[in-house]
Amino acid sequence: MKTLALELRDRVRELPDAIAVIDLNGTHRLADVMAAAERGAEHMAQHDPTPPTVLIQADNTWQTVATALAVGLRGGVVAVLSPHATASEFVLAVEDVDPDMVVADLRTLEQWGVSDQDFLPGDAAVGDRHLRARLGDPRGVSRWNGGSVIAMTSGSTGRPKCVVQSEDALRYACSCTRDAVGLRPGDAVGAFVPLSSVAAACFGMYLPLFVGGPMVSIGKWSPAAALDAMAAHDVRWTMLVPTMALQLSLVENGAGRLAGMRAMTVGGGPMNASALERAEQFLGTTFLRVFGMSECLGHTTASPDDDSRIRLGTDGRPFPGTIVRAVNGAGEDVGTGEIGDAQVRGPSMFVGYARGGQVAAPTLTDDGFLPTGDLVEVATDGSITVMGRQKQIIIRGGRNIDINEVEAAVAGVPGIVQVCVVPIPDELLSERAGALVVTDGRALGLAEVTDGLSRRGVPRHNWPEYVFAVDDLPQNRVGKLSRPDAVRMAARLAGVTDPNSPRDQ
Repeated sequence: MKTLALELRDRVRELPDAIAVIDLNGTHRLADVMAAAERGAEHMAQHDPTPPTVLIQADNTWQTVATALAVGLRGGVVAVLSPHATASEFVLAVEDVDPDMVVADLRTLEQWGVSDQDFLPGDAAVGDRHLRARLGDPRGVSRWNGGSVIAMTSGSTGRPKCVVQSEDALRYACSCTRDAVGLRPGDAVGAFVPLSSVAAACFGMYLPLFVGGPMVSIGKWSPAAALDAMAAHDVRWTMLVPTMALQLSLVENGAGRLAGMRAMTVGGGPMNASALERAEQFLGTTFLRVFGMSECLGHTTASPDDDSRIRLGTDGRPFPGTIVRAVNGAGEDVGTGEIGDAQVRGPSMFVGYARGGQVAAPTLTDDGFLPTGDLVEVATDGSITVMGRQKQIIIRGGRNIDINEVEAAVAGVPGIVQVCVVPIPDELLSERAGALVVTDGRALGLAEVTDGLSRRGVPRHNWPEYVFAVDDLPQNRVGKLSRPDAVRMAARLAGVTDPNSPRDQ
């Protein structure tokens, strides 16, 4: 964040009254945000004269922006964490990041379970955000190998991973997005995805400051409130996960509300082209599908000038300087029009994962490509279409659900002999978890299964939303479970029976 913070320090001399943030607390001038950042930086320097690694409360407010800039002014590294994170998630973040300081409001510090024995009590440093300095000698930022921002990602392993990104990667991703969308200096950018992810910190917080426009946000996510904010403050661009974008189209009196927007980028989960087309027509804007990940930020995008086949039916084309390829099991390029394992190489590649207070370099191919875990098709026109995941996960509204974990949970319900969990297509959430079960003769449906999971204390995110009792699970010719046939079977059953999966969950 150092480069951006120094740029804003210069900019405030010329444009002190420029608006930097519009949030639930009001409108905040650049001069005021930078003044708060300067005070925060001085406060940090009193505890650590060297550039620190600071774990900060990342909500979509001016205080998050000012705190991140304060760390940047100190030449430090920002680690963002949701104010809704649990105490156990905070422990994992501390294990991985080993921060020199924690900055959060008192309520969040209590929720995270920040210990006085580990982090000394302190005063407010930025707004109502209190600084807690860790006991012991400063660890320095050279351990991050040029990393600037760290954030947890849900991944698909069951344990969150802390992704380390450099500021150069952020600036590259922001400049490519700015050019692709056609953003101009001063354009307002919507920040509605929580800033506790790398992608949201990049495109929701860094990008508006980078282009010199206000970051527009709301408090808790509300489609109606988001529409009101975008219309009232002339937001020209925002990035949303598919679920959030489709929810906007369900707002009463929302027709045509986003006609002034240049484009809306949609990514982070499977997308249905027909549903996106209906939503963009209702809202009056232009949707752009993208393909990206925390480890390689937003590395493809469509353009507002592309036809709907590209914008809604594919994930766009790679950023200039980024290469996305599809390979077979031997690592050989499968060529255009064929589906293969996705690999990516480009300037937005992450530094690595934070583990034990230092960075662990990513595992790349011999020629420097990162395997993404996706299946992808590269068309002759250069457009990219993600065809699914290699790993066994379901992406529900941008959240990764581990199929193996759900299957293990359902298999423990009395009366279930076999289970296969598969994704069920859903226009709003993209995918929901459905379970095909073979029972010992008992009549088991969704209510019985979820009741059994609840009694066993299984977390709700590992509950299926559809349950289909079948005589046998589909098998291939050698007697093994055929997941493709199971997916088709579940989709057919969902379409015929419209089972009791409540649509408001």
